[in-house]
Parts: sequence; C-alpha cells; structure tokens
Amino acid sequence: MAGEKQGHGTNPHKEHPNEPLPRTYNQLLGTNNPTKTSWPELVGVTAEDAERKIKEEKPEAEIQVVPHDSFVTADYRIQRVRLYVDESNKVVRAPGIG
Repeated sequence: MAGEKQGHGTNPHKEHPNEPLPRTYNQLLGTNNPTKTSWPELVGVTAEDAERKIKEEKPEAEIQVVPHDSFVTADYRIQRVRLYVDESNKVVRAPGIG
C-alpha cells in the first residue's frame, strides 16, 4: 500500500526543485495573457474617460455608472464593471470586474 500512495501527497513535484510556484491562475495554466480585473489608476477621472479606458482593455465589458452611495446587487458577473462616481461624475473607487 505504501507504494501506491507515493507521489500523491501535497508536496510539489521534485523534478524542478528551484522553480518558483505559480503566483497567478494564468501562470498555473501556462498562459502569458494576464487578464486585468481592476483599474485603480482610474480613481479621480470622469466616468466617460474611465469607461473609454476600460473598453480599450476589455471591449466586452458591461459598464455600469453608479452613485457612490447607492445600493447594488451582490451577484458576481464576469463582464460587469461598476464605476462608482461622486456628484461631479468622478470615479471615487477603483473599478473592478464583478
């Protein structure tokens, strides 16, 4: 029985002991196409400029402009990006997928 369980533990494979563990899901899958999930650099810009920038990087994004103090649903949608804006239509929170 001891022979059957060899190699099925939680330790990483010992073939490349100095190779670092993957840090992202894309690294784990072996893809070199990281998907951006948030845009912190857009805080302080207008909703129109933020939407334009997000659409450049993620054309399929469904942008929702929301007043910063509004209630929103808690469901997660991979295509949705909410822009929380203040009274002057400036982004006040880092937009992110969800």
